[in-house]
Amino acid sequence: MFDPVHLRSFLAVERARSFTLAARRLGLRQSTVSQHVGKLEQAAGRRLFLRDTHAVDLTADGAAMLGFARDILDRHDAARRYFSESPISGRLRFGASEDLVLHELPAILAEFRRSHPRVDFELTVALSEDLHRRLDDGDLDLVFGKRRPGERHGELIFRDRLVFHAAPDFVVEPDGPIPLVTYPPPALTREIALDTLRRAGLGARITCTTDSLNGLRAAVLAGLGVVLHAARLPPAGLVPVRAGRLPDAGEVEFVLLSRRSVLNEPERALRAVILANADRLGRDG
Repeated sequence: MFDPVHLRSFLAVERARSFTLAARRLGLRQSTVSQHVGKLEQAAGRRLFLRDTHAVDLTADGAAMLGFARDILDRHDAARRYFSESPISGRLRFGASEDLVLHELPAILAEFRRSHPRVDFELTVALSEDLHRRLDDGDLDLVFGKRRPGERHGELIFRDRLVFHAAPDFVVEPDGPIPLVTYPPPALTREIALDTLRRAGLGARITCTTDSLNGLRAAVLAGLGVVLHAARLPPAGLVPVRAGRLPDAGEVEFVLLSRRSVLNEPERALRAVILANADRLGRDG
């Protein structure tokens, strides 16, 4: 509706309080600037300036347009920067927890790749504990994984509640140990699930151990037991267990960890994208 060129001329006139000075600063003819403002007023259907031989003042609608113009141009410039080819180049070895790759993270990484085509991007998907080890060994540059609340390693991106999930028709028996589907040790959610059940005075019977999220999902859908998982990032088809017998397992934190204290350009760029999309990442898709 509002042409950015017209908005820039409008803001220049507002700052200079003069069409002549605005035109000079923009490197345009005065008639061109007047034409831009006239077209903007036509698009808005309102008069934006009061003009006489001595002064140019904003109308009430012009004052309102001032804020809109700045916001529109800010977003326009941000979009232009986003879709301009980035000069950043180099190699980036990125590790992501399996929890994250079934939801919004792949789309965000695709956007990163489109905006930084010169970055040689390598993705590793694994359990958080394996990613941490590979980061320490120098095999990865950045890792997006999990930690317990209160731990200090990594930069916090978002928090989520840990909830026991099961197949929709699964029924938790009133007596006996809780059947548990889990990753192998030293998986964080495995340790938290066993600690939570033990503190609640409940036994646990591990009915399936798998090192993949697809295997975990398949076992739970087969009715082998329950799994402790981030509430907003559930595997497809699983639902929270509503039975009051299962205790609250608290929260888990998703964090970004780096191999070095000073990030290089590709690492800084990916970090910025992840931070900008923190709400999107922590939203149930």
